[in-house]
Amino acid sequence: MSVLSSTRRLARALAIQSPVLLNSARFESCRSLHTTLPSGVLCGNSQQLEPTYWDNTGRHPEWFLVQRRLYSSGPNAVETAPTESVKDLYDNMLKSVAELKTAPPNSWLWSLVQKSATREDIELLFNILQRLRIFRLSNLRIHDNFNCALCEEVVKACVRAGAIDYGKKALWKHNLFGLTPTVGSAHKLLLHAEQHKDVKLMRDVMELLKKNNLPLQAGTADIVFRICHDTDNWGYLSKYAKRFVKAGINLRQTSIDTWMDFAANKGDLEALWIAEKLRSETKKQHTLRSGFACAKGLLLENKPENAAEIIELLNQTLPDGKRQGIIDQLQKLVREWPLQVIKHQKEEDVKVVASALKNSIPAMVAGLSSMGGGVSVDMEYLDTNEGVLS
Repeated sequence: MSVLSSTRRLARALAIQSPVLLNSARFESCRSLHTTLPSGVLCGNSQQLEPTYWDNTGRHPEWFLVQRRLYSSGPNAVETAPTESVKDLYDNMLKSVAELKTAPPNSWLWSLVQKSATREDIELLFNILQRLRIFRLSNLRIHDNFNCALCEEVVKACVRAGAIDYGKKALWKHNLFGLTPTVGSAHKLLLHAEQHKDVKLMRDVMELLKKNNLPLQAGTADIVFRICHDTDNWGYLSKYAKRFVKAGINLRQTSIDTWMDFAANKGDLEALWIAEKLRSETKKQHTLRSGFACAKGLLLENKPENAAEIIELLNQTLPDGKRQGIIDQLQKLVREWPLQVIKHQKEEDVKVVASALKNSIPAMVAGLSSMGGGVSVDMEYLDTNEGVLS
């Protein structure tokens, strides 16, 4: 009985105190946070966003950013505040949509994009883009996405702020932000990948282009080939070259030059002659790089006379300002290329290729002299390499 009596007294005490607990400042703060957050966020579905979730201050998206920071880990756990000018624009646009129920001026959005300089700025930008998309659909009955020019500027801002993950979101055909994916936007990410020699980003962008049926362009190949060349990634260049050719892209001369030069340095004759066939079908004459790539291929096939003919042809057709490049390329061919191409041969083929080059390179140089090309190449470097090539 004493236990039962104690239990009843405790229950009455809790019943009396519960209103105090439920109305405490801490509980009210917590309740306010949850009632102002979008239900989609609480339920794990970020797509279920409605324009009725703003509180009286019109500032609830800040709570979303705060929550993300509280539960973040790693490098993103410590973040700075958004740029003041960006925050002001964001607040004004949010007030216009949430409280005044009117579309903010286009100039505000453009200004917000152009001023975004940090990851926190980009978070606010994408937050307001999502709300503008909802407002356009529900209030203005506008189903179209934002124009391509704005979307490319958004991606440029993402690159500038280092928020590459947000930039990649803009390449999805069906996104929550009203952004129109374009190849131009993809190029901005690829140029960033080139600057930082980021093969993974290049691969991600190419995959996004494929998944979202965005058409490849000659400019895409130019950037991708340069990234592969600069990172010495012949596997990806071969893979994407096939993809561009299959798509019927008319490759630029610079892309073909990079492809042929890389193939010659790797000793991949099959790829070299495929690229040369494409070049001959669309281009009138060789450039310095494509001509020497063919000469290297002919040397690997033990055809020094044909290699000499191509170099002599370059000497006749190139402008005067580029003829000095012939001498430079010949010196590199003798000094650097033999060791470079040998390095990429199978172990059982090394001696065969080395022997062929030791014979074919001097024969090619002799052929140039007899043709009156007036070209002299110091053979001392080839002799120095013989010990390594043996």
